[in-house]
Amino acid sequence: MSSSQIRNFQTSTRSFAPTFSATQQPPMTSQSHVRSAHAISNPTLAGIEKRWEAMPPQEQAELWMQLRDRMKVDWHEMTLQEKKAAWWIAFGPHGPRAETPPGEWTKVWLYTAAGVGLSAVLFFGIHSLARPPPRTMTKEWQEATNEYLKAEKSNPIYGISSEGYSGKGHIQSKSAKAQGISLDAEE
Repeated sequence: MSSSQIRNFQTSTRSFAPTFSATQQPPMTSQSHVRSAHAISNPTLAGIEKRWEAMPPQEQAELWMQLRDRMKVDWHEMTLQEKKAAWWIAFGPHGPRAETPPGEWTKVWLYTAAGVGLSAVLFFGIHSLARPPPRTMTKEWQEATNEYLKAEKSNPIYGISSEGYSGKGHIQSKSAKAQGISLDAEE
């Protein structure tokens, strides 16, 4: 390649590269995007803590957008009122972060106690109206069941009839006297 061809190639490729003159600025990217938003008037921001909940949602959104645009400038250029309003709107006790009204915990505890009390009354009321347990749910009946199973050699490998069995078998209930059950065969 001759030097003239190289020179022509270099000049032709330079035309594809972006050029910036003294008056021309480089293209703006999202990281270098700078806005010069005007300061928001003090009457607009005055008492925002008291007015925020009562403001219509559209007005809240507009004010937040103005503050958001304003926060894109250097933080030192913002007024103290704008800084306070931006912080309060972003982190203040409103909406889901609102403080609970006085007496709310008292109501929660009272309603919970009432629910537990009502459940206890229903439980004991239903159990007082229920029939007594059947006679098969007594210690005496379950001991007789154990003896019957031993006599029949039920489960001789590892159960109640096996050698050296030390479990309690089918006994799981209190005696008939303790439960107030009669063992008469009247049923």
